[in-house]
Amino acid sequence: MTPSKRRDIVPQMSNVSTDTQAAPKFNAEAFAMNIARAMESSGQALAAYLKPRQTGEVRDKPPNELGEVIKTFSVIAEYWLADKERASSLQMQLGKDYLDLWGSAVRRMAGEADAKPAIAPAPRDKRFQDPEWKSNQFFDFILQLYLLTAKWAQQLVHDADGIDPHTRKKAEFYVQQITNALAPSNFVLTNPEVLRATVETNGDNLVRGMKMLAEDIEAGRGTLRIRQSDSSNLEVGVNMATTPGKVIYQNELMQLIQYSPSTENVLRTPLLIVPPWINKFYILDLKPEKSYIKWCVDQGITVFVISWVNPDKRLGNKSWEDYMKEGPLTAMDVIEKVTGEMKVHTAGYCVGGTLLASTLAYLAEKRRQRVTSATFFAAQVDFTHAGDLLVFVDEDQITALERDMQESGVLEGSKMAMAFNMLRSNDLIWSYVVNNYLKGQTPSSFDLLHWNSDATRMPSSNHSYYLRNCYLENRLSTGTMVLDNTLLDLSKVKVPVYNLAAREDHIAPAESVLYGSQFFGGPVRYVLSGSGHIAGVVNPPASKKYQYWTNDNIKDIKLADWLKGAEEHKGSWWPDWRAWLESHDPETVPARMVGSNGTQVLEDAPGSYVRVRA
Repeated sequence: MTPSKRRDIVPQMSNVSTDTQAAPKFNAEAFAMNIARAMESSGQALAAYLKPRQTGEVRDKPPNELGEVIKTFSVIAEYWLADKERASSLQMQLGKDYLDLWGSAVRRMAGEADAKPAIAPAPRDKRFQDPEWKSNQFFDFILQLYLLTAKWAQQLVHDADGIDPHTRKKAEFYVQQITNALAPSNFVLTNPEVLRATVETNGDNLVRGMKMLAEDIEAGRGTLRIRQSDSSNLEVGVNMATTPGKVIYQNELMQLIQYSPSTENVLRTPLLIVPPWINKFYILDLKPEKSYIKWCVDQGITVFVISWVNPDKRLGNKSWEDYMKEGPLTAMDVIEKVTGEMKVHTAGYCVGGTLLASTLAYLAEKRRQRVTSATFFAAQVDFTHAGDLLVFVDEDQITALERDMQESGVLEGSKMAMAFNMLRSNDLIWSYVVNNYLKGQTPSSFDLLHWNSDATRMPSSNHSYYLRNCYLENRLSTGTMVLDNTLLDLSKVKVPVYNLAAREDHIAPAESVLYGSQFFGGPVRYVLSGSGHIAGVVNPPASKKYQYWTNDNIKDIKLADWLKGAEEHKGSWWPDWRAWLESHDPETVPARMVGSNGTQVLEDAPGSYVRVRA
């Protein structure tokens, strides 16, 4: 053998040796030890679940939702079982689908590489992206079996004629939740990624996962609180909600924050932001590069923000009227004292926007001119097209919820957070179950998801009023809502409105926000942003992400038709809003220092109310 040939071979042998050394080896002894450790941690998880029940801190009872599921599915079952021919046809369809799957599997086992699958997952379904879902015959069979069964279950509801729309919507939602939960990707032995990780780490992934499971149940005081972000380096006031400002007023329901100016001159009319109390205000003041509040300050706007209290049972009787009076109306009085300005620009986010709209109608009825303009971020004033959240709203469900809230005085934030997460359960629940507890991977640090898990409680009186008067009876847009013995009429709200919706919003659907635009009595600029309920709003210009659409035609038009005539603009809607704001009040004045006119400064922003965790 010549030296040159030897040189060709040696590197190849070296590479093989390196690859062999790098490849993980299965260690049966280590695997057995790790399985034992994982079982020990699962026992700790069970203990964390049982402890608050043994001490009486938590009292278990069948959840109200379980009764709704049974009642809803009973209606669907009754439809199919009422006709033997109809039921037989349904069974034959499922049998045919299973036979097609079996035939496809047999052809593939016989060596037909191009055997067409009986069904395939949606291209954007992240659960089944691993190549082994296609290349491995076992996983491919399991996947198709699941997809066919899920499709059949969905058709079971879709094809049930004569079912009332609300029951059908509930059934569709429940079927989706059940099929999402039973996906093969959610189990160790039927998820190729998890199974591969279990073999490669000798089960260490399950040890880490069960340890996290125990920690998350303990953190939830007996209820699983799925961690969506590593919060070890995320702290309000340290690396989130850091825009300089002061708390200049507080009462039982809110703290009012005034932010320090960063420009020499500011718009004369200050801005009051009314955030939702379902979550905390710092969604608008995350990291500085994402902060809408900081951007507004840097744009020469005097910004005031309401920071709602995280209420306990003592505040359970606080009503929608109390939130209006002690929230935006009180804030306007304080702002007038601080700045000397009788009128403010206003902005309301989500349910904060709904409260703002009712406040505007109340002021209009009282003929009090306190507002120059109103901006709504993903907020509804009409609930005809309120989307999947309507699944949770009917007389029986609200009555049951009211009974629960009457005992505790509040609705726990975790329950509302879970309802929101269920609207996108694959993304916001099951992906974290797989990543955290099966793969044993700690989620990355993400301020948005940290905020999402920082839930707040809601006073029973206020929440009951909201569900009944908005979702159930739709009183605000129909002119039948009453606050402080005052009948509210949105058509009397004549101030200019900037009404922002998000195209993929599952909480305040864009169709619903568009439909609600027509109820205001003044000029309305409806703007549609890309993305969803959060990212569609919190979209700083510097990120150069997404887009927004504008179209002046908002009367009696569906969203699809509105989009056909809309103009698309690249990037953030924030500059468009800033130009709109100035067009209604361009006058500027020297920047105002925080706490002027003798106002007492209570503490630094973001204040103490926002730091109280549920």
